[in-house]
Amino acid sequence: MAKQILTGAESFEEIIEGNYFYVDKTLFIKELLENRGKVTLITRPRRFGKTMNMSMLEKFFGMGTPLKPVSVREDGKSLFDGLKTERASISEAMEEE
Repeated sequence: MAKQILTGAESFEEIIEGNYFYVDKTLFIKELLENRGKVTLITRPRRFGKTMNMSMLEKFFGMGTPLKPVSVREDGKSLFDGLKTERASISEAMEEE
């Protein structure tokens, strides 16, 4: 099935599991971790992905339950498999060795 464009979606999980087109902004997580502050203010115009980014952060940092972590899909794969955040983590781990 060809990928489709989903408009008006606010759920990171829905986009990833539904195999819709997704502009990978997962390196935003790395940027947040590197530039720590007491408060992070995220300002963007309307319809610019603020809710989607918050949904992505929820899935990345969410705890879930021991049997089903928040960032794991029904098929057992991570929601972040193949995205930039995963590749960045792998390449950094390889550089440290």
